[in-house]
Amino acid sequence: MKTAIFFALALGLAAPAFASDAAKDASDKVADTKDTVKDKLHTDSGMEKAGRKTDKAARDVKRSARNTKDDAKDKVHDATK
Repeated sequence: MKTAIFFALALGLAAPAFASDAAKDASDKVADTKDTVKDKLHTDSGMEKAGRKTDKAARDVKRSARNTKDDAKDKVHDATK
């Protein structure tokens, strides 16, 4: 019983790691849109805004890394045809 619970918990925590790049990009786009709306409202403190800017920059870097990885995969695939 404990093994089954442990396995289910491990699988649940690891599931986001198996999400597709398109799903991750869509999630990032939603978060970016939400942050843009908050910026346009001008109702937040400087710390909240700085945190959002940092999070957006991190999402941009991750998105760029995923795109670079996908481009490299495509080039390898084309080269091995």
